[in-house]
Amino acid sequence: MHKNIMIGSVITVAVSWICWWAWMGWDTAKDLDLATGNETGPYEAWQVIGSALCVVALVAVATVQWGPLVATVATTVGYTAGWMITAFSQDEQGLALIGGLLVLAGVAIGSALVAVLARRLVGPART
Repeated sequence: MHKNIMIGSVITVAVSWICWWAWMGWDTAKDLDLATGNETGPYEAWQVIGSALCVVALVAVATVQWGPLVATVATTVGYTAGWMITAFSQDEQGLALIGGLLVLAGVAIGSALVAVLARRLVGPART
């Protein structure tokens, strides 16, 4: 059983990292509104929604397969690691660590909520 949980953790970390890169990690360009001079981005709404749906699906499947703890922790680690790699490589203002902590907290809380819901809907993990 422990080997199955370790494999599940590695798979979940990898897939959550892929969720980050597939939806948001590749987009690093900010948009400049020439009329106002405001800079926005780099992410569009469709990217954020797609990324969130990808993470929700991952957490639900991982919860069913390996349990809520594996799903929550591994998803948080993988997604946050992807974000941190991108952020630290472009950090000009020294705020990447603060942003990373916010991403960590948001993914952890969101993943935990999805895991609890998935567990209630489906029942115990299959491990």
